[in-house]
Amino acid sequence: MRKTYTWKEHLKFIIPSILGIFLFIIPMKVDGGFTIPIAILANWVQDKLASQLSLIMMIIITITAVLTVAAKLIGYQKLRRFPFYQKLLYVNWFWTITRVLAAVFAIMVYFQLGPVAIHGEDTGQLLLDSLLHVLFAVFLFAGIFLPLLMNFGLMELFGTLATKFMRPLFKLPGRSSIDALASWIGDGTIGVLLTSKQYEEGYYTKREAAVIGTTFSIVSITFSLVIIQEVDLDHMFLPFYLTVLVAGLIAALIMPRIPPLSRKENTYVTEQADGISEEIPEGYNSFTLGYEKAIHRAKKESSIYKFFKEGSQNVLDMWMGVAPVVMAFGLVALIIAEYTPLFQWLGLPFIPLLELMQVPFAKEASETILIGFADMFLPAVIGASIEADITRFIIAALSVTQLIYMSEVGGLLLGSKVPVNFKDLVIIFLLRTLITLPIIVLMAHLIF
Repeated sequence: MRKTYTWKEHLKFIIPSILGIFLFIIPMKVDGGFTIPIAILANWVQDKLASQLSLIMMIIITITAVLTVAAKLIGYQKLRRFPFYQKLLYVNWFWTITRVLAAVFAIMVYFQLGPVAIHGEDTGQLLLDSLLHVLFAVFLFAGIFLPLLMNFGLMELFGTLATKFMRPLFKLPGRSSIDALASWIGDGTIGVLLTSKQYEEGYYTKREAAVIGTTFSIVSITFSLVIIQEVDLDHMFLPFYLTVLVAGLIAALIMPRIPPLSRKENTYVTEQADGISEEIPEGYNSFTLGYEKAIHRAKKESSIYKFFKEGSQNVLDMWMGVAPVVMAFGLVALIIAEYTPLFQWLGLPFIPLLELMQVPFAKEASETILIGFADMFLPAVIGASIEADITRFIIAALSVTQLIYMSEVGGLLLGSKVPVNFKDLVIIFLLRTLITLPIIVLMAHLIF
């Protein structure tokens, strides 16, 4: 029997959800094209704080390293009274060293210390004085307003509506659309964590968990916005994101049907687990059931304080979790790209392919194709200097659709219970590259 709700309960779902859709999804006209309101706010902050942002990011990265080392010394158990800080600061030794290295790099770049390879215009300064400015501003507003999309029922509504097509199209249960939405709106890591938890609780089979973790832990709107701004094409955000969605959708249709994902066992983590019923109760349809779940979720949001507390935690999580990784991995990769021929060698097989597809500056573009396996930002950072708009567009879109990058989603997948190994991730990354590249190039030629 369907429940009845008060107007107040209806509005508690409707108003925040509409506001969230407006901020993150509705396009607004700006000089030269369209973008979303979050990006306009981010650009405004970048303009206002332009002269201070390098110092601010250096301080954030340094504080992150100091607190991470302190958390390691204090110990995991003693931090359990502060679960948010325990999760944020108590990381394994690999990520602890990464954060310390990032702090050393940030200080050297800001104060122009040490060899020019570290603080040069095309290496350290490119990160600290450009990309990290964008990260600061976009993460600030995206983090604060993210709960509008995630906590007031919008995901429950869309997740229920998606049940009808997830199984026939992607061979996945409808609830997996929640993981995809969480990734799309929030962050790929949220999708991986959700998937791992659902798998451990017996809602997904091994094959389903592997498919969702490597195919639907998609790059968020926030990260995509940072990428397109880095290649100086933010006025083309809408055609860019449409390209990403089309390429990603086609990859999602193909990947579960070919090895290594198709060879994963279709069994649950325990013999007792048997998935979850996707039946719609009598008296409901997909929309009414989803709407009821949405209102039930919105009712749990009790205060403005909780909203801004969670938003602030999102911002800290993004700043302190992502910026050090970008600084450490990014700088090492940029130094390798600038001072060694490694990425030129790795890109050689792609030059004939790019030339065949009539991509301008094929040689320069080829050097960015495989570097994305280390970190998603690196192709855009290295490709930002290429003169052809269409080539920068293709590089940016490919870096987003490749999906598996070791600095975040890949590393998290290996550390989670999701049944994939390093070899699987390498193969999936290469397959996604080969599947999505022609689609992105075709879309780019239609757009430009």
